[in-house]
Amino acid sequence: MFRRDLPPQGVSKGLVIYVAAGRIKPSSREGFLHAACDWPSHAVPLGFWHDEPVAVVVDEPVSGEEWPEGRDWLSDLPASQFALLATALQVASWRRNHRFCGRCGVETAQVPGEFAMHCSACGHRNYPRISPCIITLVTHGDELLLARSPRFPAGRYSTLAGFIEPGEDAEDAVRREVHEEVGISLGRIRYFRSQAWPFPHSLMLGFYAEAASRRIMIDHKEIVDAAWFSPRHLPRLPPPHSISRDLIETHVKGVAGR
Repeated sequence: MFRRDLPPQGVSKGLVIYVAAGRIKPSSREGFLHAACDWPSHAVPLGFWHDEPVAVVVDEPVSGEEWPEGRDWLSDLPASQFALLATALQVASWRRNHRFCGRCGVETAQVPGEFAMHCSACGHRNYPRISPCIITLVTHGDELLLARSPRFPAGRYSTLAGFIEPGEDAEDAVRREVHEEVGISLGRIRYFRSQAWPFPHSLMLGFYAEAASRRIMIDHKEIVDAAWFSPRHLPRLPPPHSISRDLIETHVKGVAGR
């Protein structure tokens, strides 16, 4: 079980997760958690894993070592480890990309006991970026609208998603993204739940949306194919533990239970 309260100041030993540009070092004892050790000075405490302090270390792979991609890890993990690894990936990305002040360019230092980088020159503080996104399962009766991004593995279809733009609320973002990507206008929109998604720092807000029509017009940029699917005949789906998979499976179970 992962607890997000940070270890007290002065604690400098515990479990370690090694991350390099979105890749994670496997542990010799299985998984990604490395045995408790003295943390290097650049380790970032994350919280506690089963009451043992755990930190992430932003590192570089040694030549010849294979560090699998974070997405591959999250696809195969038990649900109980998802939050821990998602936190490690997002914090590592923040530390790697925000070593210098965005206001004056001076090198920053982490504030003890906080996810914060402080600039001693101008006083600016930088916190991990969180980017709100919408992710939406569009339905028409029992059928589901699923689409393919050009980045997806062969045969995989998923729900529609996109970033919320400045000044836009989540519901407006749902309507805009769906119309831009597949040309469909929506009727009723219903909130589902949220999920942190560390690629690189998204907070996914999940929705169900009822289509006002069935005609699909894909944008051929972010979407290369989209189609209506019966709950009984689905394509290759997103990985387990993802909110997109949960949206789909919850809808399918609801149809089966009627």
